[in-house]
Amino acid sequence: MTKTCPFFGKCGGCKFDFTATDYRQQKSRELARIPTTGDAIWIDAGARRRADFAFAGGDFGFYEHGTKNIIPVRHCPNVVDEINNILPMLAALPWGGAGACLVTQCDNGVDIAITSSVPYFTPEFRDAAVALPAIRITWNDKVIKQTKQPTVTFSGVTVPYPSGAFLQPSVAGADALRELVVSRASGARRVADLFCGLGNFTFTLNADGFDIVGTGTKRDLFSHPLTVGMLKNYDTVVMDPPRAGADAQCRELIKSNVGRIIYVSCNPSTFMRDAKMLTRGGYKMTELIPVDQFVGSAHWELFAVFDKKD
Repeated sequence: MTKTCPFFGKCGGCKFDFTATDYRQQKSRELARIPTTGDAIWIDAGARRRADFAFAGGDFGFYEHGTKNIIPVRHCPNVVDEINNILPMLAALPWGGAGACLVTQCDNGVDIAITSSVPYFTPEFRDAAVALPAIRITWNDKVIKQTKQPTVTFSGVTVPYPSGAFLQPSVAGADALRELVVSRASGARRVADLFCGLGNFTFTLNADGFDIVGTGTKRDLFSHPLTVGMLKNYDTVVMDPPRAGADAQCRELIKSNVGRIIYVSCNPSTFMRDAKMLTRGGYKMTELIPVDQFVGSAHWELFAVFDKKD
């Protein structure tokens, strides 16, 4: 790890200096109001396989904290080498307009997903982008370059990676969460994996996956949660919702006979809201473990287990 992050205090990517000797003590203070039951799981810095950059006025990098000014970044000590290797070339593109640039290291190469209010790119930008060592580049879902289908692997199962899709920020973090989920689902008869994403838990659990875009049944769980009638088929439910949480699904779960709910959350605020509903509805939270999934940021991932009260 680098001795210090040259951008800390300038770019808005990190609230805490992950290179500081007291980093863990500083970040742990964010858990003061969270009723954790176990020690935090820490993920090493420098392992991020995806990073969201910004561009405007020809500049490329990260936003300055609290502003829309862009801090030029050509090497970030918190991302994997494959992203850092392409960053100088990516920043040198003839950028026009303003927007975001999500760079993801997949199993087989770098994927670049650009989103912008400007619906077009110039021929000069296209020609320069095609020369980048990336396997796919899109602009507002329009493919600029693709040499192969980007893929990611979960528990030995390789799946296509849709442009801009959610992916846990590091392989180590995804593995840590999967190990927790699988161990607590041990002995389950049948598992529903809700908000399953690309299948980080689905394949190992041999679960039925449900999501807006998922590996199992495509279903918008915000507007159409699994009903009580559907939930009767499962003794265990795994949920890993977006930051908005799982309010509608929790309202169905408290009316069900599901014995165990394993809840993974990237937003402590909506998690605590949902946890309150579940505990009032007949469940007891038996475990709550924080995971430093978003190294350097103020965000914590939470892993929790809720068991139906007898």
